[in-house]
Amino acid sequence: MRTRLLPLLIVLMAGVLLALGFPLAVSTAAAQQQRVVVDRIDDTVRFAALAQFVTETDRRGERRSTLQGQLNRYNTTYGINAGVFDRDGGTMASAPENWRVPKTGEGFKAFNEALSGRRSQDPPQVWPWQTDGRLVVASPVVRDGDVVAVVFTDSPTGQLRARILRGWLLIAAGEAAAMLLAVGAAFRLTGWVLRPVRILDAATHDIATGQLNSRVAAAGGPPELRRLARSFNEMADHVEEVLEQQRAFVADASHQLRNPLAALLLRIELLALELPEGNEEIASVRTEGKRLAQVLDDLLDLALAEHTSAALRLTDIGALAAERVASWRPVADDKGVRLTEHRAAVTAWADPIALSSALDAVIDNALKFTPRGAEVALSVASRGTECTITVVDGGPGLTDEELSRIGDRFWRSGRHQNIKGSGLGLSISRALLSAGGGRISYAHHEPRGLRVTVTLPRTAP
Repeated sequence: MRTRLLPLLIVLMAGVLLALGFPLAVSTAAAQQQRVVVDRIDDTVRFAALAQFVTETDRRGERRSTLQGQLNRYNTTYGINAGVFDRDGGTMASAPENWRVPKTGEGFKAFNEALSGRRSQDPPQVWPWQTDGRLVVASPVVRDGDVVAVVFTDSPTGQLRARILRGWLLIAAGEAAAMLLAVGAAFRLTGWVLRPVRILDAATHDIATGQLNSRVAAAGGPPELRRLARSFNEMADHVEEVLEQQRAFVADASHQLRNPLAALLLRIELLALELPEGNEEIASVRTEGKRLAQVLDDLLDLALAEHTSAALRLTDIGALAAERVASWRPVADDKGVRLTEHRAAVTAWADPIALSSALDAVIDNALKFTPRGAEVALSVASRGTECTITVVDGGPGLTDEELSRIGDRFWRSGRHQNIKGSGLGLSISRALLSAGGGRISYAHHEPRGLRVTVTLPRTAP
């Protein structure tokens, strides 16, 4: 969930920073240019004050010479073209001396605005990528209320563009730093928001795999998630209580029915002594009574398996599997089935008694459905942090639909109803393994048969 939420937050924060950064960059460029324009206006006003006293009657040209000297020093010092021009464009003084008023463009427009008695409008904004840009400012020279000349400056923009670029780099650095802080804050925020969700997900998984005592600590995170955690704990308590009542009922019912059933079976045996040997009815009653006794035993085993906590310890899985194979080999030989093993020296965390019972149920199920002359193979292997015990039989196998139902309580394939069993053996195996953090899975085995895989953790729980 973080991989979906975090990019969304980062994109939103990047959008906010860009929305703030672009206007700030434009404002910075405008402020830098405004400072230059104000300086040029001050310069043109100063030259206009000198040009007011340069008249046609200035025969010796002293004032004109003073103005020209000021313009020359200004041009030499700052590299800015400056001049004072008559209304008809004639040159009163200029630096460099051969510089004239442009006949087109922004310079011509500024000159005409100054002739009308107004200072030229602010020039267009200069941007760092405009390498050929110029900054033009014009101010009128007024004598006795009339505009007699125009002071005109044409500035290069290299330094202005450099200052704008430096300002932009500072803004970009600030935006980058703010973005890094925002990403860090987003990580902390998503962690704070999603931590209760992860804990809730883990607790849900634990309960789904049979660890019904798992609960969520209702601390940290937004108030809505804390309320959800409390509601989840209440629901888990209720579910555990209902299941506990169900287990207790099954265990009590199984236990209470065993004694009357044992007495009933004893009376059936006594009755059989009074009837002719080979009586089919009494044989059928005896068979159904034994089947009912097996079902009650399996129900009691299942209730105990779901209720008992596992006593986990580091176990030699290969040795335990070999022991169970040796125990079942006489049964396999009696049925004419080859029971083989391929084991490795692997250890895992398991309850040896519970694992032995689970393997007994799996091997028993494999032997039931494997025809004479076929093979049941058990193998033990290590796979990273897990250990696997695989039992493969040579039976008829199951369809995809049947494979999805195997392990359900009392479920048996309609094709195998004539085979002895209660439909609880694999359910008992799943309950025994789940208590110790293990699991059992089923798959097709080619060309025929069923593959049952028991998986156990190799790391301490």
